[in-house]
Amino acid sequence: MIDRQLVRYLANLSRLSLSEEEIPAYERQLSDILTLMEKLAEIDVSDVPETAQVLDVENVLRPDEPRPSSPRQEILANAPETRDGQFAVPKVIG
Repeated sequence: MIDRQLVRYLANLSRLSLSEEEIPAYERQLSDILTLMEKLAEIDVSDVPETAQVLDVENVLRPDEPRPSSPRQEILANAPETRDGQFAVPKVIG
């Protein structure tokens, strides 16, 4: 199913540089993955809803609540450089 030529092709697409010694290992690994995928494809999941979850999903985050922030001068005191009451950063785009 997976041969040296296909491994080289996939490596090229992935921009991977494989040595000749690595190719047989990738042949086996890719073949094993495809075999597993074929076994998974044989499982009947027609009665399983498409959105089924293994666990009950619930929001574990706290609700957003407005709070006062730190004073601007206290925050800007941590910056190496400020300008007009804001952080000064180097220009990124020419």
